[in-house]
Amino acid sequence: MAGALTSPPVEVVEYTDPLCPWAWGSEPVFRTVRAALAGRVRWRRAYAILFDHDDDPPPDPAAETAWYARYIEEVSSHSRAPRPVRLSRMPADSWPSSLVAKAAARQGEEVAERALRRLRESVFVLGEPADTTESALAAVRGVPDLDPRRLAVDAASEAVLEQVRADRLEARRPVPEVLSAQGPWNGSPHPGTAKETAEGGHRYALPTLLVRTAADYRVVPGRQPFEAYVAAVEELSPGLQAVPARLAPAHALERYRSLTDPERLLLAEGDWPPPGAVRVDTAGGPLWLHPDEAATHPAVP
Repeated sequence: MAGALTSPPVEVVEYTDPLCPWAWGSEPVFRTVRAALAGRVRWRRAYAILFDHDDDPPPDPAAETAWYARYIEEVSSHSRAPRPVRLSRMPADSWPSSLVAKAAARQGEEVAERALRRLRESVFVLGEPADTTESALAAVRGVPDLDPRRLAVDAASEAVLEQVRADRLEARRPVPEVLSAQGPWNGSPHPGTAKETAEGGHRYALPTLLVRTAADYRVVPGRQPFEAYVAAVEELSPGLQAVPARLAPAHALERYRSLTDPERLLLAEGDWPPPGAVRVDTAGGPLWLHPDEAATHPAVP
């Protein structure tokens, strides 16, 4: 039909988990890629469930928490992402935060972005993983335009549960290219080789981007530079030029509401911080909040 809207021919699938430190550390480049491709690709998140509720509980929770805190510190040394001064516990379950993130998407793209951001910050800023239904819903409280009652109903619905189940299954059917460390990405500190599962299969390492059309695909696993992601898209859509755009500091903070130092260096240009920015200190550097975000953010007393 003449004038009918059509979907972008290129889909980008982001395999992720709200509680994954490598996914958190990749947010600066992912935000840059999403901004450069806005409106020209369909971007979909698939929640891979890093911490499954069927996993055995750790025999020594304190030792497990200390190990995971050291692991987050190691990842932060590569990504320069904020990390908590103290991690209260090892994340127990990715299902609650994944269900809340998926349910938030039913209230619009902006709501979904900001809700997922809060869920990530629960671990890597506050040190209090959003790994229960109550803590996941509390983490997103105050997100602009989010209806908390609708969110709670949707997050508990069979429809959203089936969506996340499908995401988990999809993440456990990786393309052959990621089953070994061979590839142009193997020089990265996190090259993204698929992980073995307890069932004897594999799942995508997090994060991984799968760029695909009806006829072909490209995969970019692990944590990679901006150019690697853009090249994958441009190979499938020749002529699509993705150019990163940098905003004035005040506009960047208003647009994203929460920025780490690595993010603001990629997304903003000019004197920093802008007036009114609220600084939250972490063990891995500051988090900068828009004053309206700070008004409801759990990191700000």
